[in-house]
This record gives sequence, structure tokens and C-alpha cells, in this order.
Amino acid sequence: MDDERRHGKPWQDDELDAIVADYFGMLVAERSGEPYIKSRHSAALMARIGRTHRSVEFKHQNISAVLEKLGLPWIPGYIPKPNYQNAIFDAIDRYLTQHPNVLESPQISQPVVSESSEVFVDPPSPTTGDLRVSERLQRLLKKFDPVERDKRNRSLGKAGEAFVLDVERHRLAEADRLDLSRRIRWVAQEDGDGAGYDILSYNHSGSERLIEVKTTNGAARTPFFLSRNECDLANERPQAWCIYRVHLFARQPRIFTISPPLEDTVHLRPETWRASF
Repeated sequence: MDDERRHGKPWQDDELDAIVADYFGMLVAERSGEPYIKSRHSAALMARIGRTHRSVEFKHQNISAVLEKLGLPWIPGYIPKPNYQNAIFDAIDRYLTQHPNVLESPQISQPVVSESSEVFVDPPSPTTGDLRVSERLQRLLKKFDPVERDKRNRSLGKAGEAFVLDVERHRLAEADRLDLSRRIRWVAQEDGDGAGYDILSYNHSGSERLIEVKTTNGAARTPFFLSRNECDLANERPQAWCIYRVHLFARQPRIFTISPPLEDTVHLRPETWRASF
């Protein structure tokens, strides 16, 4: 159908289902390293649904924005644009419900650390203004919760901790503190969970650095869980304790750090309770 007659009209379910399926087809190829050409996909889609190139490209960016909220990787080149119509949530819901394997983390080879300066980045800027999201987006986030998905993915968590262990050894070695580098301990692996941090490292001065590692394949703003034990230790030892937020792990791992007081950087909201008699 001619796009000129449809200018300004909302996308219909069949159109949204078509572009979402095509987007995920490209994303699967991207994650597996298979070659694909975005322009050919766009041309075929335009011929199929009768939308303009601009309209198709903008909708691809809308999909990227929703995937970023879901803590999923998105296609490079389709920079997220969040001003989406609610109907896109339903189309993505339908696709993920029918293809749950898309939510599974890809097989990840342990990243090689070159220089620590390439790994560390600034944390995302604080969000200001209205933090509310639409009710439909809230339902989608609850159904495919990125925080719960990362929490359950123990292999991702362990891989992130191993990566940080290597990063810390390189960081101290680069500072000519091989003595401290050799003393780093993977506490969560050697002693088990429960210490309130995962890795015992050191600052250049020799003071302790208690690192809690939080890893996601999603973007920097993907939320994460904190345990009561972790929050308590952050309050007890604010000078030593910190979070290493590892993100984009499957693509190009980057780390930003968060130090107490946590409330200055992140929004903390209790979501679970312990029930007893």
C-alpha cells in the first residue's frame, strides 16, 4: 500500500509484527557473527508493508529503545529513540512470547583485557524529571524482567566476576603494584556468596577495594538487584566498598563504578520481603 496515503497513520499490528520479526532476524545474525545488509532488509520490508525508508528506520530505532529497556542488545546503527507508540510493546511481547530463546544469553568467550583505561567509562548521567513509564511498558518489563533474568543467569555473573578479576590484576600491574595484584582474591568463588562483595582488590596506595560485580549484556542503564547484605556493607565500609557495573558484556564489555552513598547515584526501591511466622 502506498505510504503517501498512510502518512501520519499509526502502524497496524501486521506491520509491527513484520518489522519486529525482521529486526530480530538481523539481531540474531549480529549476535552470531553472520553477515547481513540492513539496507536490503529495509528495502524488502518497505516493499512488503508500503512504508517509507524514513518510517521504517525510525521504527527500527523505536525497537532498539524498547530492547534497551529490556536489557537486551540492539543492532548497532539503530540508535534507540524512545518516543514509541504503545502498540510496539504488544508486537515485541508477541515475538518474545513465541521465541523465548531470544532472551537467552549468547555463548560468551572470556573477554581479553588489554588496557584497563579502555574498559572503564563514566557512569550514566542521573535521570531527572518524571521517572514514570507507560503502563504498557511496565507490564512488558515485568513479564521479561531484565533484572531477574540477569540475577538467574549465574554463568553470566561468574563470567563478569572473572572479567573484573583480570581487569583488576591489569590495573595494578600497570601501576607497578604487582605485589598487590598477586594478593587479589575472588572471594565469591573461594569463600562463597554472602560476604557482601565478590572481589577483594586494592587501591594503588594499598588500601582495600571491596568490589561487588553486577554484570549484564544490556546497556549501562539496565537496572540491577542489590541484596540487603550488600547495602549494609556499603553503609559500614563506604570508603572501601564499590560496585563495578559491567555492561554490554557480550558485545564490548565496559565498566563504570558506583561508590556509597548509593542514593546519590541510583534510585533504590525495595521490591521483595522475607515472610516469617
